[in-house]
Amino acid sequence: MKCAPFDYVRAGSVEEVVKVLGEADGNGKILAGGQSLVPVLALRMARPSVLVDVNRIPGLGSIRPVDGGLEVGALVRHSSLVEQTHYPLLAEAAKWIGHTAIRSRGTTGGSIAHADPSAELPVVAAGTGATITVAGPSGERTIGAEELFLGALMTSVEEDEMIVRVTFPKLDGWGFAEFSRRHGDFALVMAVVAKVDGVARVTLGGVGAVPVRATSAEQVLAGGGTAEEAARAASEEIEPTADLHGTVPFRRAIAGEMVRRALAGAGID
Repeated sequence: MKCAPFDYVRAGSVEEVVKVLGEADGNGKILAGGQSLVPVLALRMARPSVLVDVNRIPGLGSIRPVDGGLEVGALVRHSSLVEQTHYPLLAEAAKWIGHTAIRSRGTTGGSIAHADPSAELPVVAAGTGATITVAGPSGERTIGAEELFLGALMTSVEEDEMIVRVTFPKLDGWGFAEFSRRHGDFALVMAVVAKVDGVARVTLGGVGAVPVRATSAEQVLAGGGTAEEAARAASEEIEPTADLHGTVPFRRAIAGEMVRRALAGAGID
């Protein structure tokens, strides 16, 4: 199929993007890497009246260390996340995103905005407690990652706002594990362990409509429990749905194993 007709605007500033989106009255879409948007347009699952190309806006493609963490501009490509050395968790997670062509075009802001619960960057953002800065008619505001994701492909970003950067906090340790049928496929289950201020956060992707914090596993660890006990608690806590890729018991078992591996990567046994 071909895309439905739309107007095209190449924006030169964030302010212009916000203005065009406001005038579109909910029928505008932002075009960055296009790796998620273009297939949806081609299938006519979305029919925006205007596309706003943000690729020429200066200042959105930078990576900057901040207070031991990392500030990532909305236009930073996945391949750049793989290559940077300031934040190893992001580098590891980004290696699992699609294939070379996708990583060379896909953007950090686009992945976060798309909010696929099986995608790596939303899970890392939620797992680390990242903050997302969005720009709108009233200026900029900051949203915590766990408040950003409302459901599968749904966020709290308003229709006349755009993500401009994502800030990941300093980590004391981390672990990442993912299971997919083939490398480059969306994860069936993914686990992120992030030590923030000495506290281990355990987050799962692919087991719900949003990234899922495994609070029971975190409580086990806080109480001095082992990684095996925490992994078991995580697998029992989640409520995945069965689909053509696996049954509920299968996903629970894989989730437990991914948590165990991520904990091992973070030095927790």
